[in-house]
Amino acid sequence: MLAAGVAGCKPTTNEKPAAPAASASQPLATPPIAINQSSAPAAPLVAGLPDFTPLVDRVGPSVVNIRTMEKVRTSRLGGSGTPEEQMEELLRKFFGVPLPDGHPRRGSPAPDGGEERPTGVGSGFILSADGYIMTNAHVVDGADDLLVTLPDKREFRAKVVGKDVRTDVAVVKIEGKDLPAVRIGKVDTLKVGQWVMAIGSPFGLENTVTAGIVSAMQRDTGDYLPFIQTDVAINPGNSGGPLINMQGEVVGINSQIYSRSGGFMGISFSIPIDEAVRIADQLRATGTVTRGRIGVQIGTVGKDVAESMGLGKEEGALVRGVESGSPAEKAGVQPGDIITKFNGSTIARTSDLPRLVGETKPGTEATITVLRNGSSKDLAITIAKAEDDATPRSLLGQNGEKLPGAAAIKSLGLNVAEISAQQRQQLRGKGGVLVQEVEAGSPAERAGLAQGDIILAIGNQQVDNVAGFSAAVGKLPPNRASSLLFQRGEFAQFTMIRPAAR
Repeated sequence: MLAAGVAGCKPTTNEKPAAPAASASQPLATPPIAINQSSAPAAPLVAGLPDFTPLVDRVGPSVVNIRTMEKVRTSRLGGSGTPEEQMEELLRKFFGVPLPDGHPRRGSPAPDGGEERPTGVGSGFILSADGYIMTNAHVVDGADDLLVTLPDKREFRAKVVGKDVRTDVAVVKIEGKDLPAVRIGKVDTLKVGQWVMAIGSPFGLENTVTAGIVSAMQRDTGDYLPFIQTDVAINPGNSGGPLINMQGEVVGINSQIYSRSGGFMGISFSIPIDEAVRIADQLRATGTVTRGRIGVQIGTVGKDVAESMGLGKEEGALVRGVESGSPAEKAGVQPGDIITKFNGSTIARTSDLPRLVGETKPGTEATITVLRNGSSKDLAITIAKAEDDATPRSLLGQNGEKLPGAAAIKSLGLNVAEISAQQRQQLRGKGGVLVQEVEAGSPAERAGLAQGDIILAIGNQQVDNVAGFSAAVGKLPPNRASSLLFQRGEFAQFTMIRPAAR
């Protein structure tokens, strides 16, 4: 059978075919393409595979197994737990069938009496010789008690010092001294293609080592963290373990996997260690994390926005909304602005802004650079303290009835109506039209508009009433997205809308 990819090819020989005779009627042969080829064989760029043994010897003693425990009152053989768990316990107790080393044991006695049931297994690593350990917040979330096992089989009860759900970082403490702490590396020196290694407890199997390469840097999968993406095998139980560079330094915390089955599929994500240490320092100091905020809703600067704003690159953070009374509003930030810098740091991608603002201490005076109507402008702003997200309250509470002065704008797929004097007073504004209805699949729906929104401007033209809005829509350039400013709740927001062909 011929090998795949060469089927049907003639076998090669050492005999050269005779050159065809030249003919005056034949055109001259096309000259060969010049190829950049050195006369001497090039030295290989990569020679051999790395030996990870020294890394395991150095970092392995610092990696711990973390078991989360839940207090229960009933015996495991008296009906508590799933049938699979009860069968596992019977096999272990009466027939001597062992569980894998490091697998969470069933029915351990609680310190205050009763019984504890393990609810999960994770990993962690020792930050300091006095017993501070870093792991993931989701590893310790909801646990009544924690059991930490060191590679030398010593076991400790641990307490949670603090956890931060947004970054998935947690710090726990065990009572020990002269413990082997890890060395922290520099993330900014890590490059795509470099070898990295992970140590953890996948599926409860302690001290498991896997290795691979860095696949991508600054992968955006969350609001506050640009993750390190690798192809290191990470599975349930690896969470909280260290990602280690070839110098034996921790450069990340293994936190997430991309999977359709629950197992490893070649894509893993780690929290950059510099971000994690910054969070851990706050957790050790106060038990909580304090973040800054400026009160804006932001979006990605797409091609349409970049072209309409005269921006050369698709970078920065587009201000879609400004919260009433927020630091951003007081500083003069407007919906439609593009924030290009924060305290001199360039906003290369949208997620850079919440990360930089969140890292800034509340009360700090900062400078943001915005692009507005093709011109850059620096604005002074005072950072506020971030609170829990709240649902914006509706200012109008529409129930769908037709209002006087309503008009259908077919090219946008929406109906608008005049705003009453009472509503204007409530909105603290002078102009705008009320969105009465949005058609499914229309340009208005694709732009994110909804019933109850107040359209304030379109195509950089202020809207005072329905007639003015209709006239402004009629002047929009065909086959091109235009800016639209609207208010929803307490936020004035910015979007792009492309009218349907007229």
